Amino acid sequence: MDRAVTIDAQGRVAIPAAMRAKLGLQTGDTLFVHLDEESGGVRLAKAINPFDLLFEHAVREYRAGKTTSLREFLSGEIDEPYGDDE
Repeated sequence: MDRAVTIDAQGRVAIPAAMRAKLGLQTGDTLFVHLDEESGGVRLAKAINPFDLLFEHAVREYRAGKTTSLREFLSGEIDEPYGDDE
């Protein structure tokens, strides 16, 4: 998907709506900009908060039943992950 865009007087470039939708970009998202000096190209990448990724992982683990309550953990009633039964 290629599109021509124009830079405004403040140096801003509008990303077309179809591209934003395809990339999941929303108002307020942060992008990283990379300049490839050899080719003169610019690459944009959505900045992702690592805590958002951790939260999504935790929710998937919870829904899959792979979590343990703190009480169970502290009482030692869980299986050891490496088979170290003491």
